[in-house]
Amino acid sequence: MKIHLCTTIGASVERVWRTVEDISTHTEWMADAESITFVSEQRSGVGTEFDCLTRVGPLSTVDRMRITEWEPEAVMGIEHRGLVTGSGRFTLRSTGAGLTDFCWDEDLHFPIWMGSAIGERAGRPVLLRIWRANLARLRTLAEP
Repeated sequence: MKIHLCTTIGASVERVWRTVEDISTHTEWMADAESITFVSEQRSGVGTEFDCLTRVGPLSTVDRMRITEWEPEAVMGIEHRGLVTGSGRFTLRSTGAGLTDFCWDEDLHFPIWMGSAIGERAGRPVLLRIWRANLARLRTLAEP
């Protein structure tokens, strides 16, 4: 399942990056992320690993995630290595005048018990709704 969402945030790339670079605070704007527990010594940059308790309705899972890309003020990439596998990526781009285009891409694969491809098709509209709301919360946190 591939999902691509973008929003324009009324803040500089530097400010938006400061809002997302602290992985431990992602629970403040991601409604589906209930808790984050680091399993590596490092807390930022490529190689950082953490467990994320994710809840969507009655379904919950703890997924191991690993940072695979880290370019300050530009890109944060994630590998999902739990029951749900795949990759995610945040990209930030200045559009001038203190605005930032923030895009969120996910390529996720559900396990058999979640219906595999059928579960992905059924879950896509739900995740789109949740993640659009997540981006609205991120925008509120990042804007001055």
